[in-house]
Amino acid sequence: MVHNQPRIRVMIVDDHPVVRDGLKVGLTAVPDLEFVGEAVNGAEAISLCAQIRPDVILMDIMMPEVDGAIATKSIRRRFPGVQIIALTSFEDPALVQRAIQAGAIGYVLKNVTMEKLAEAIRAAHAGYPTIAPEATRALMQTSGHAPPPGHDLTHREREILALLVKGCTNQEIAARLSISDSTTRFHVSNVLSKLNVGNRTEAVYLALEHKLV
Repeated sequence: MVHNQPRIRVMIVDDHPVVRDGLKVGLTAVPDLEFVGEAVNGAEAISLCAQIRPDVILMDIMMPEVDGAIATKSIRRRFPGVQIIALTSFEDPALVQRAIQAGAIGYVLKNVTMEKLAEAIRAAHAGYPTIAPEATRALMQTSGHAPPPGHDLTHREREILALLVKGCTNQEIAARLSISDSTTRFHVSNVLSKLNVGNRTEAVYLALEHKLV
């Protein structure tokens, strides 16, 4: 860790006090992470986020009153710079899809180690998605026998999608494929459009779910 690098400010949202306390203890043990606030439901999360503007939110999905998916969608709409990781006990494909469609950049199960959770937080802060292997398998098992999306992707667009899955930024994609930044943006936009998704994270999950790369 670089000493003059600011710590990643993390907010916790969960309706179980034991879970919140455990996460707080874990976060305080990681030098480059900083616990900055906690909320017990989605409504409180939206209000608190407006006050403290964290870098990353660990968001439980199943909560009373306003659930995590609704809160995630609201926060991402109002504060697009705040990244959200869905942190849940469930690997239900429908929950995974709801969280991602709402704007979560990651989906991590609560039985994850603190080391892996810290890695997911760092990745989210840098704009890279993280999905629990169990959730990935759950998504893939629901793909069924319907033809997968992306059948109209060109060879170049499939190359772009494969690099998105690896977490590459537009600049890294441009460098790897020896194309300009503007051409990269054009191809990424086409990939998102053809897959009928709203962002890179959804494209990654769709690619994993339907084995497009």
